[in-house]
Amino acid sequence: MTGPRIRAARADSTLEATLSRVEGHLASLGTALCDRNLEAIGHHGQGLHAALTQAVDRFSLAAKQGSVPEALRRRLAHASATVAAQRESLARATAALDRAIDVLMPRPGTGAGYARDGSTERNRNGAVIQA
Repeated sequence: MTGPRIRAARADSTLEATLSRVEGHLASLGTALCDRNLEAIGHHGQGLHAALTQAVDRFSLAAKQGSVPEALRRRLAHASATVAAQRESLARATAALDRAIDVLMPRPGTGAGYARDGSTERNRNGAVIQA
């Protein structure tokens, strides 16, 4: 191999390793989310953040210096889509949890909830809860 080919092969191998770390953290984070393992979620979330930061830097540099192999581009796009899907899933779960908490523990001053004697207080303005 000539000098430029060796450098290109090294760059491709660096991109491959970087992308593999991203994919590994994504898979581990997905498993931790399914298992509801908070410690693992935090660990792999931080690892994924660091790996994604490194991947963006390395892929940007590789794109400026030449071309990124199509197979790695597709894998990076797939990883990006997986991150977006996990983010959307977490946002929906958070919103559902927030709604459940609001029903179970109304905010003070909303006029909804329970009186001291345990009876249900009603909103004084006659509002109706809508689903």
